[in-house]
Amino acid sequence: MEGRVLVHYTDVAGYLRQVEVPLRNVEKEFIASFDGSSVYGFTPIEKSDLLLKQVPDTLVSVPWRSRLWRVIATVYSPTGERSPLDPRLAAERVENVLSSMGYRAKAGAEIEFFIFDKVGVDVLNPARGLGYIVESREQPGGQDGIFGQIKKSYHMPEPPDSLLDYRLMLTETLQKFKVDVAVSHHEVAVSQVEVSIGSRTSLARLGDDIMTVKWVSKVLARMDGRVATFMPKPIFGDNGSGMHIHLSLWSPGGENLFAGHGDSDLSETALHFIAGILEHARSLSAILSPTTNSYRRLVAGYEAPVYVAWGWRNRSAMIRIPASAGNMDAVRIEVRSPDPTANPYLALAALFMAGLDGIKKKLAPPDPYEGNLYKISPEELREKGIKTLPRNLDEALDELESDNDYLKPAFTREMLESYIEVKRKESEDTRLYPHPIEVYKYLNL
Repeated sequence: MEGRVLVHYTDVAGYLRQVEVPLRNVEKEFIASFDGSSVYGFTPIEKSDLLLKQVPDTLVSVPWRSRLWRVIATVYSPTGERSPLDPRLAAERVENVLSSMGYRAKAGAEIEFFIFDKVGVDVLNPARGLGYIVESREQPGGQDGIFGQIKKSYHMPEPPDSLLDYRLMLTETLQKFKVDVAVSHHEVAVSQVEVSIGSRTSLARLGDDIMTVKWVSKVLARMDGRVATFMPKPIFGDNGSGMHIHLSLWSPGGENLFAGHGDSDLSETALHFIAGILEHARSLSAILSPTTNSYRRLVAGYEAPVYVAWGWRNRSAMIRIPASAGNMDAVRIEVRSPDPTANPYLALAALFMAGLDGIKKKLAPPDPYEGNLYKISPEELREKGIKTLPRNLDEALDELESDNDYLKPAFTREMLESYIEVKRKESEDTRLYPHPIEVYKYLNL
């Protein structure tokens, strides 16, 4: 019996898409066609035909089903040209830009997410009201006396950690998909997991890895009778989920161009790169924090950044310089504002293009901030000229509309226009619905 292949590609908004084809199709140049008008932000109905072409070295067998494989694909027009709306193209184009400037990228990611036992959502009959509820065996209030503590569950072992078996199964399965899991552990919030994936020198392949982590995590949770969610802030009062991205630039000969002359030193190249990201931080937010829920995470006191600042080993800053313990190859920057709802191909492309803009213009960053930014006074903010990140998605999209030249040529004009249109629609859809907290606050006004 012939096997089948799951063909995966990613739409503009960052949703994974799938079509199944016979295994023999992988020998063809284009392995499948599809209706682009039915996919977020791709094509109008009168120009709907698109093609999928496999990335050959991503073909792997699916470990939980026999005679089933998975391959990642890129998107083409019917004329055989690459679609300008394929998010993976942005990451590939950045690699070309880097190469033309004599650089190689190196990047990795820490991906946080929640595992719940049950999730109930009621929005389909708004006349009855709106709401949601989650259940987890780790939540305080259970009857067995074993539970996690709000904001205090970091590196929690068994028995309060109910997710060890899941994490072990997840990391073993991801290895079969060629994803290098460097670290996994229980995160700060109740029912929260972190998976840190090893660095890649290909941004497109790191984007593939992130999409694979999200897909496999959800499938394995479902098989275990649970629900995995990458929403940044599903629970009020506990930490949200981020996707911290670690970045550095290297020479073709293998020299880390971010390393200075000591453990507490950065090169001029690294400082210019940091300055570029900070310069464009508010417009980057539309890509790195791309949902209305993202801005419920970006609040003070929950290990998520609020201000456009950087610092050494400072987890309250947007950019942190992790300790390298004297290892010059480990010198890098960590950007802490992204969350896992971001389209990883676009997020990686945007970050590197912003950093390269800083290098091209020889921008200088402000002094690093070493205090707790959650406790900074309004007077000090004004004195130091520290900006805030956008307060909501619409504000971030306004910034992206006015500040996007640095994204070219990695982002095509079609991609930028489609992305902003899709995200404006998402924001408008959400804004029209009454929120449960509004009922609580205003019902008796």
